[in-house]
Amino acid sequence: MGEMAQKISKTEQENLINMLQTAYAEEWLAYYQYWVGAKVAEGIERPKIVAEFYEHAEEELKHANWLAERIIQLGAVPLLNPKEWEDYAECQYDEPINPDTKVLVEQNLIAERCAIGRYQKICEITHDKDYETFRVSRKILKEEIEHEQEMEDFKKDFAHYK
Repeated sequence: MGEMAQKISKTEQENLINMLQTAYAEEWLAYYQYWVGAKVAEGIERPKIVAEFYEHAEEELKHANWLAERIIQLGAVPLLNPKEWEDYAECQYDEPINPDTKVLVEQNLIAERCAIGRYQKICEITHDKDYETFRVSRKILKEEIEHEQEMEDFKKDFAHYK
């Protein structure tokens, strides 16, 4: 981290970097969960859900990029080995063994709620101590909340197909 950035950041750096590494790992797993889910999806509302899953996958990849940049700015290196992602992640990857769109939406809803908790926590510890990390995490939190709403909307739509 640059000299001035070190002076202005008032967070405990090791803890913050660990939280960002966890979020980074979870974003990669979320990317893959959405991407592979779109590939195997079957059932009700499939075309809409596949399109939404691809859109979310791209957003999760964008989040991973933002987190990697911030981790580097803070003087660390993002996780280099994909094998570490599941070890770091607290929001776990849920493989789409059942390709039913209802099941996939529920799996992604659970993952989004976990992500919302992660970014809320990062925002809480950085809001008045590390404005740049706060800005990045707040932007990601906003998109994760939107993802949750979209998954909930699909669940409501499913209720009409009884």
